[in-house]
Order: sequence, then C-alpha cells, then structure tokens
Amino acid sequence: MDGLVLRNLGRRFGAFDAVADLNLHIKPGEFVSLLGPSGCGKTTTLRMIAGFIDPTAGAIELNGKLLSAPDGSVPPEKRGMSMIFQSYAIWPNMTVAQNVSFGLKLRKLPREEVRRRTGEILEVVRMSHLADRYPSELSGGQQQRIALARAIVVRPALLLLDEPLSNLDANLREEMRFEIKRMHDEFKITSVYVTHDQSEAMVTSDRIAVMNKGLLEQIDTPYALYTRPRTRFVASFIGRTNFIAGHRSGDLIDFTGFSVPMAAINGPVASSGELTASIRPEAMRLTTEPSSDENAIKLEGTITRSAFLGEAWDYVFRSRNSDVEFKVAAPPSEKFEVGGSAWLQIDPRQVVPITD
Repeated sequence: MDGLVLRNLGRRFGAFDAVADLNLHIKPGEFVSLLGPSGCGKTTTLRMIAGFIDPTAGAIELNGKLLSAPDGSVPPEKRGMSMIFQSYAIWPNMTVAQNVSFGLKLRKLPREEVRRRTGEILEVVRMSHLADRYPSELSGGQQQRIALARAIVVRPALLLLDEPLSNLDANLREEMRFEIKRMHDEFKITSVYVTHDQSEAMVTSDRIAVMNKGLLEQIDTPYALYTRPRTRFVASFIGRTNFIAGHRSGDLIDFTGFSVPMAAINGPVASSGELTASIRPEAMRLTTEPSSDENAIKLEGTITRSAFLGEAWDYVFRSRNSDVEFKVAAPPSEKFEVGGSAWLQIDPRQVVPITD
C-alpha cells in the first residue's frame, strides 16, 4: 500500500503504554498532524516513524516497504525521510546556502545539480538574498525557513515535523503556519506534523489525528473535527464547547428546558437512554426578541457574564426555565448588558451527540 501505514502500532515503556494499537494510513502527498496534549503519545509515534524508537507491537510501512516491527527496523538514515526539530538544528558554522546544500553533497550529487537545486529552494523560501549569511545573523523565522529548505531540497519520501514552531513568538508562528502550508501545497511531500497547538494543526493539515493517553480518538479533516467531534475529549480539545445532558424519548431528545427532534440531529444517536451533546458557542445567537425561525430552539434568559475579546464578545447566558448556562460567542457589534434579558437561538442541526 502506498503512503505511510501504521498497523496496530504500539510502544510500551515498562508497564506504561505510551502508544497503543494505533492504526493510521497517510496517503501519498497528504499532510497529517498528530495533535494532543503533552504525554498523549504523539512524539513517541513520530520517533517510531523516524526510526529512533522501535515499536513493541505492530508495524510501520512506507510505500509498501516494511520499516519497523518488534523483531527489527530499518535504521533512520536509510528510510529516505527528513525531519525538522523544535531547535531547527542548523549548523552555525555554515552559511545559509551551505546548510541547505549539505544533504545534497552527502548524496554525492554533481556540483552543478547541487548548485541548481540549492538556488531553486532558496527562491521558494524567499531566502536567496541571504544565501551567504550565517545563522547567527538570521531571525527565528528565517532560521526556520532554512530548516524547511534543507529538509525539502533532498526530496524525501516523508517529511517529519516535531513541533517546529514552538520556539517562535506568536506573530512568527502564525506567519510560519501559512509558510509550511504553502510549501506543502507546492511540493506535495507526504508529511507528519506533531503539535499540541490546535490552530497550527487546523491551518496546515489535510487531516488531523487527535490522540489522548496513547490512543487515537478521531482522525478527520479540520472542518469535520470541529463541527462533528465524536468524543467529549475531541469536542473540548478542539476549540470551546457547551456540553449538555439529554435523554432520548421516542422521536425527541429531551434536554433540560427544551427538546430537539431526532430528524434534526446530524449524527448517530442510541435508540434510547442518556446521552451528551456538544454545542459550539458560535453556533448560537443572542437576540433581544424571540426569533421568527420556526425550526430554531428559542430560550429566554439572562446574561450573567461578558468579556470583550476584540474580535468577539464572550457571553454566558442562563436559561430562565432551567438555570442551565451556555457559553455564547457574538460579533463585536452585538452588545448585551450583564443582568439584562435576552433570547438564545439554537440551530438544532448544530446539536452534536458525542460519546464520553
């Protein structure tokens, strides 16, 4: 099978399973992020893919070739991969051009091809004018571009990125997210990106694999992960949300203070019993009068808290009938006073059933 395949992959340290029964297929040219909190197993997975750690269970294959298994592994230097680390790992005693061309020279390519490919990739990363500079003369963002150029110029079968933006300030991180995305779109190198930053994963990835306690919780496109999380962990880790408890009763799901028709729910629901649903703060709307939309859920209540975040208001709305509170996001122009009355409008299609 082409691309990167992880089959029932596991890594145990003593009695602790850092990664357990991980199955993942990354298609050729796809950019997939491993996302999760510290200790979830994402870096261990990346190090197994790179060959720095051997798995204790399962196997790793790249384009049909077995790379890792408990009884033996291909050494890292023979895997045809490039890796970018948090610290960039560029050589301080080499110029920009020398850093980028180093891997090509190791492969003993003709001098003219080394010169040509080095020049081409420096153009791509917009660093041609700094070819003769040393790393100490570059900004953090420029150093990261050099690390990217050096990794890509050798045309690896797989590009691995281990939280490469964690050492940059907020503005540079935002800029480099789009730079990484731009370069991937241009070269289409199969890539695995490890991060704990959901914004980085959302911007750069074709798909995101959310990990928790060594297990794969869900893998999906950024849009699907956000709008249709399958578990409580994914719903809370990707953005903010409201969790509400409900109970299925015939063709309705009864929540505290309101009901939602089963036909309006976009997702699997058990035939009976208790359930939990997720509603994103921006999937609701505050108004001064009840909505005329017959399909909308309409709750009357009070604003109990507000915070202005610049790009949005962050409100807490308490339902008058049930005292249930909802976090609601609203545009800057929609201002409500704390203690004042309001109506909450909920689109039933945005009520997403999840598993605990």
